[in-house]
Amino acid sequence: MSLQFGIHVTNQYPRGSDMVRALDEQLLFLRYARDNGWHSAWAGQHFLSDTLSQLQPVPYLARLAAESGHMRLGLGAHLLSLLNPLIVAEEIASLDVITGGKLIYCIGLGYRKVEDNALAVSGSKLERLERNLEVVSALWRGEAVSCDLPWCRLDNAILATLPIQRPRPTLWIAGNVDAAVRRAARLGDAWIINPHAQTGAIVPQLRMFHEERARLGLAPAADVPVIKEVFVGTSREEAWRICRPHLELKYGTYVEWGQDKVLADGDTFSCPFEELARDRFIIGSPDDCIQEILRMRRELRITHLVMRMQTPGMPADEALRSMRLFTEEVMPTVSGDAP
Repeated sequence: MSLQFGIHVTNQYPRGSDMVRALDEQLLFLRYARDNGWHSAWAGQHFLSDTLSQLQPVPYLARLAAESGHMRLGLGAHLLSLLNPLIVAEEIASLDVITGGKLIYCIGLGYRKVEDNALAVSGSKLERLERNLEVVSALWRGEAVSCDLPWCRLDNAILATLPIQRPRPTLWIAGNVDAAVRRAARLGDAWIINPHAQTGAIVPQLRMFHEERARLGLAPAADVPVIKEVFVGTSREEAWRICRPHLELKYGTYVEWGQDKVLADGDTFSCPFEELARDRFIIGSPDDCIQEILRMRRELRITHLVMRMQTPGMPADEALRSMRLFTEEVMPTVSGDAP
């Protein structure tokens, strides 16, 4: 199976940035990807992101849809456990219509207490995620839905606008720990592998995902998607020099947010950058990146590589140059059938 390529245009910028200019920069990346054989564009979600400014993904992806052409648009991850399921069902159905049925919908639990508190989330977030997904899925099927949840009450509610994709948009589920991987196997079409895990840790979890689907009598997943931090330079030294300070700042922010507390097997971001990057990021010359991607294809059999190529604070021209190098010197070698 050929490998597909996505660009993550989450639109995260240092707080206080000119977000109109930021949007213009992200549209440059989208247009370049659209015109040069890339397959998807992605945006994620956070609330109260403190030192980072970003646009909320539903209106943002609707704007991207006006210029995305053949590309699929991915919302990953949407914090379904924090949200009202009726609003989600209405907005995501609308977004699927706006994208012409090319939406990939990815959900996650979220991990930040500030978001939980701001949205008055209490009790089990896992229960909220699963109950919300039940409600949203039934509404998308066109069913009359009644529920009496502490955060949503419906009485024979029926959506007037349904998604184009039937019975629902393509559903990928994010997760870090083993229980989340099994949940993705049970509830979704694919497990989207997070950008923070080391490849060595992913191998047994991906095996678990496939085994769980087989145990439940579900069809094998058609997609094995992964998100990765990627930066291509003319040399390994140049690539590290350009992206290192921005990735160090970004992952320092993640430590402050508590993201590494929800990783599997005691993994941490509080380590020297060389150790943090090892087996986790794809940084280097075109040949370096080719070898790492081919290794991932052999070990994980990935089908969709979603790349985060502009770290907050990185000049747009550096990120676009990295995209060009990837397109011209990496993509032709790694895009064919899996080795």
